[in-house]
Amino acid sequence: FPEQGSNSEWARFYYYQGRIKATQLDYSEAHKYLVQSSRKAPQNSANGFKQHVTKLSITVELLLGNIPERQVFLQKELKAALHPYLQVTQAVKSGDLARFSEVLKTFSSQFVSDHTYTLITRLHHNVIKTAVKTISLAYSKITFADIAQKLMLDSPENAEFIVAKAIRDGVIEAELDHDHGIMQSKDTSDIYGTREPQIAFNQRIEFCLDLHNHSVRAMRFPPKSYNKDLESAEDRREREAQDLELAKEMAEDDDDAY
Repeated sequence: FPEQGSNSEWARFYYYQGRIKATQLDYSEAHKYLVQSSRKAPQNSANGFKQHVTKLSITVELLLGNIPERQVFLQKELKAALHPYLQVTQAVKSGDLARFSEVLKTFSSQFVSDHTYTLITRLHHNVIKTAVKTISLAYSKITFADIAQKLMLDSPENAEFIVAKAIRDGVIEAELDHDHGIMQSKDTSDIYGTREPQIAFNQRIEFCLDLHNHSVRAMRFPPKSYNKDLESAEDRREREAQDLELAKEMAEDDDDAY
């Protein structure tokens, strides 16, 4: 994309790059592009564009496993448009599969219109992961049959598969007993013994580096633009000669007057 593009053009470029990356399941890159798009967008106008960017940004953030801050949904110009996404966020945060299905059914036409329906259907897995994490915190030991009932799954085998994947992905700290059909949670009271601080710190470093790089890029000027308004040596000599000639003429006029 041309470096001399305006902020509005850069905002659109970052927005569509974010959409492409989100479709390709590259949510981290998509989130970076959407943050840049919202930063480049006009602050006092283009509310429609900012609505589209914010809706997609919220969806991508949820797919990353993060929960958007509440003040995002309370902005005056975006509050009404973001109401369906607030409902989705609350369902994902609580891990309530029934509520998520109800919200998806109620606002499906709105999501289709916003071109986010496909991405939001992918959140079903995130809702399940949140529910599994809640169960692991609430129960020190629970059977796969009870987990299947709470998650509205077809069989205990499905529950065992989902819990095993959650353990592999680092969502929960637990052990599986296949013979007895139970999940036993580990004590994770010390969060600094997990990878969460490392992941959060890495995300903050990447954000700061991206902000620095874009700030430096925004301060660059076209080549030799600093001296385009300065006169050359020849022009300066010509101007000085004209000034000297004008001064002589003024002196002669003063002599003639006397």
